[in-house]
Amino acid sequence: MATAGCQGKKQAETPPPAKAAGELEGRLDIVAWPGYIERGETDAAYDWVTGFETKTGCKVNVKTAGTSDEMVSLMTQGGYDLVTASGDASVRLIRGNTVQPVDVTRVPSYASVDARLQRASWHYVDGKHYGVPYQWGPNVLMYSTVAFTEPPTSWAVVFEPMDLPDGKPNKGRIQAYDGAIYIADAAVYLMSKQPDLGINDPYALTETQYAAVLGLLRTQHPLVHRYWHDANVQVQDFTTEGVVASGSWPFQVNTLVANGQPVGSVVPEEGATGWADTTMMSATAAHPNCAYEWLEWSISPKVQGDVAAWFGSNPAVPAACTGNELLGPNGCDTNGFGNFEKIWFWRTPEAACAQGECVPYSRWSTDYVAVMGGR
Repeated sequence: MATAGCQGKKQAETPPPAKAAGELEGRLDIVAWPGYIERGETDAAYDWVTGFETKTGCKVNVKTAGTSDEMVSLMTQGGYDLVTASGDASVRLIRGNTVQPVDVTRVPSYASVDARLQRASWHYVDGKHYGVPYQWGPNVLMYSTVAFTEPPTSWAVVFEPMDLPDGKPNKGRIQAYDGAIYIADAAVYLMSKQPDLGINDPYALTETQYAAVLGLLRTQHPLVHRYWHDANVQVQDFTTEGVVASGSWPFQVNTLVANGQPVGSVVPEEGATGWADTTMMSATAAHPNCAYEWLEWSISPKVQGDVAAWFGSNPAVPAACTGNELLGPNGCDTNGFGNFEKIWFWRTPEAACAQGECVPYSRWSTDYVAVMGGR
């Protein structure tokens, strides 16, 4: 796992501009979350790559990544044109000059993007667009409907030792995310459980608040069956390993339900973290013209609706919520389109904060590795 804090890196005053529009290069290399770039290999109905390749002649190659740290590492190494970065990676990519500003005049449909996302702070920096919004959604609490007779109402079932409704302890039957940004999930829980800590932003923690959050995560450690980062491995764990509760993505929930597994999902009473992902272009993209074609293609209502239906996410283009056969008439409501204001979207913790000084991501990354190791 890469550890890429954003402190001490000076942003270039004039990042290299994208090459002028011209002949398409015939290839496009993308780093993406699992399930984000589908060509019908899992289900023939879900294919938004083949049509793009036919239209443009740009052959799409995808490298999946399970954490934002992995995405930052891959993009820093080079060799990729685009990345579907979450907010806890995007600022690091910008600060490190790893991605370049995007000329939205070359993305004609940009005006159709949800107004709340068009200039979101995790990709619009210093008056420049560093990408095109793609999808967003919450990190849900996934649970076994066999172990839970009713949907759990609190994140306590994965943070505190307890017997679950089936009469068995949660020890060894819960999971936690293998990514330092998961510290924010624990902070969201403590915002409600210990209001005297004064946490009002899970990504801006003072030393005292941070110590309390790490304490909770250390309490959780003996309960954890696995710290997951591979979505497909988590699907298998819920299927065959006796795991009954975990923070998860709608993608795993949908996959398990489609496979006939007894699972459900909920956003607990404390709220949830979430992700608003942006397709960003490498500062050294070898295929920028194909990349711009993809940026436009990716926000067409058809593609946006199909991705939302497959992943269980919400489209960055509101028009995608209507008229999509795969998503259905109520798909956006089911996926929580109305919960935008309730989600603490991932972003990179920085030392400068409203409280004056907070714990930066470089510390989060180092300390969470220690927590996962039982220290």
